Amino acid sequence: MAPLDGRLNQARGAAFDLWPEAAIVLDRAGRVLLVNEAAQALFGRGVARLAHGSILDAAGPQSPLSRLIGRALSERSTVRERDLELEAGALSPVTIVADVALTPLTDDNLLLSLHVRPAPAGVERTADPAGLRSAMGLGQMLAHEVKNPLAGIRGAAQLLKAGASAQDIPLAQLIVDETDRIARLLDRMEALADDAPPARTAVNIHEVLNRVRALAANGVADGLPIRETYDPSLPPALGEEDQLIQIFLNLVKNAAEAAHARGDGRGEITLATAYRHGVRIRGPSGRGAPLEVRVIDNGPGVPPSLKDHLFEPFVTTKAAGAGLGLALTAKLVAGHGGLIDFVSEPGRTVFRVLLPAVA
Repeated sequence: MAPLDGRLNQARGAAFDLWPEAAIVLDRAGRVLLVNEAAQALFGRGVARLAHGSILDAAGPQSPLSRLIGRALSERSTVRERDLELEAGALSPVTIVADVALTPLTDDNLLLSLHVRPAPAGVERTADPAGLRSAMGLGQMLAHEVKNPLAGIRGAAQLLKAGASAQDIPLAQLIVDETDRIARLLDRMEALADDAPPARTAVNIHEVLNRVRALAANGVADGLPIRETYDPSLPPALGEEDQLIQIFLNLVKNAAEAAHARGDGRGEITLATAYRHGVRIRGPSGRGAPLEVRVIDNGPGVPPSLKDHLFEPFVTTKAAGAGLGLALTAKLVAGHGGLIDFVSEPGRTVFRVLLPAVA
């Protein structure tokens, strides 16, 4: 137990130690003065590191926690925030999601209370950008190695076709068609491995969704109602328009195929937008991504066996699918500094995309 300044004796004792939630007493500079047993259990060895430095220095001046500490000191009242993410390297060796309260004890000291909770409800699986990058690098090497011999196979098949009998021509053409299909697949794999950042500008996300809606309504979503639940007050997104169209067109195509799969003529798609105050993307930069777009369908849902791997290359629910659509979508979203996740059950699947707004 860290020694406590005389002004904080009121907080010391069995009640503080046995309080079921993690509690830390801080001074104005963010230095740890006292921790209870729940905080020690939560942070483990991290408590020792905290005692030798300032939480403000570890979290960074722009972190949500630093802003809360500043508010509590300036307003002299308790401030709270729900679902605050405390990152690795700041407070803890792991990321936790907590409801946080900061209560002034004296003019210079604060009580930080942490009610640790599971990840926000409704998020079932999130794309892992690091895993995607690893798979993309492997895909790029594979595409490079396969393309040259593939071109030789195609050329040989064309020569065989020129001198083949009438009954063998279809077989030679089959080789040509299949090598062309594999070449297209390799092109898509190379697109996955392209790390060039998008040229982001201010984009009206509703204009993007209207374009996607028109394309889908005249194609794969023909005959399906597409409902819209938009927040008209959204600020512009910070993104590259063509890539945003590709992101949401991929999601709407998947939703349309799922809705058609009901087979009862009652399939439908919903496009929804909202502004989520304070939403930040996990990671060292703590990027803000308050623009939320949801693509919802009432199809049969994602099979449980695929939920853990849905954003990985070559994972698909379609018999003739290549399994690259969602992997590419997740890559494009990550390139925009955003996040994509989903929740799915029979009769309702929701893909959510969070994007940064123009400052």
